[in-house]
Amino acid sequence: MALPLLAVAALLASKWTLIDSGAGQLGSADGEWLAAACLAAVMTWVFSAVALQGAVLRPVPPGRLLAAQFAASAANHVLPAGVGGNAVNLRFLVRRGMTPTAALAALAVRAAAAVVGRVALLLAALLVFPDALHIRRVVAGRPTLPDHPALLVVGAAAAVVGIVLLLRYARRLGARLRGFVASVAHDVRAVHRDRSRTAALWGGSLGFPLMHGAVVVAVVRAVHAPVPVSGAIVAYLCASTAAGWLPTPAGIGSLDAALALALVTAGASGVAATSAVLGYRLLTTWLPLIPGAVVLALLVRRGEL
Repeated sequence: MALPLLAVAALLASKWTLIDSGAGQLGSADGEWLAAACLAAVMTWVFSAVALQGAVLRPVPPGRLLAAQFAASAANHVLPAGVGGNAVNLRFLVRRGMTPTAALAALAVRAAAAVVGRVALLLAALLVFPDALHIRRVVAGRPTLPDHPALLVVGAAAAVVGIVLLLRYARRLGARLRGFVASVAHDVRAVHRDRSRTAALWGGSLGFPLMHGAVVVAVVRAVHAPVPVSGAIVAYLCASTAAGWLPTPAGIGSLDAALALALVTAGASGVAATSAVLGYRLLTTWLPLIPGAVVLALLVRRGEL
């Protein structure tokens, strides 16, 4: 977790002038488009709750489930790779009467559907809009590419450490995962025997990244960046898929850099792309953080977690 954050800190320090200019442009953004981005951000939690409702075997009170997703988003900003959010949801489902194994299997079903849905959306978007991104715009000017060789060294070292650990513990993990995989496979079959649960699982899994893409589109429009809707959506899908490989909390740093780079390839200037990323982060991460933490504390106090 620390290595990617250190690399992000070095990148931010080297691009601070660009970030400051982007923040200034965000200050004069269109208020109506920002309001639309706020609505899309709220819908991300709704679709997250819908997807989890489809993954569990028993109905969950929708209001409490939505509150749990809001609280989980706050916890997700503290721990890497979705650990915080999954911990909150696991505790919530166990409190609703599910066994830990069944709750963990439901979360695995939702995670698998989320990965498949995001990749399917990305492939479909690239097929429909093959010219949405132009890599040559970045190669020619390199407006947002990192210029620190240390970043490449850190990335290579992290990859080597990951491979070594995987090879060392592969057998032990395989033995422990067999039973869990069988439980997940059973839940997947159970979900797809019920049409309403299937619709909820896949509808929520597809709607979640689409709403995040809608936030990016609205913020891009708010800062008057010359990026078409197709370019903004493809940029978000590419960036979020790539950022998923780095274990930073809520993709902080990894998603920001990837999204800025993708928006530049879609036609935005470096300042406009930075402004759009700052606006996206403000609406999806920083503004909901304190209210989410308050909801998390209330759920704990009331025994829901």
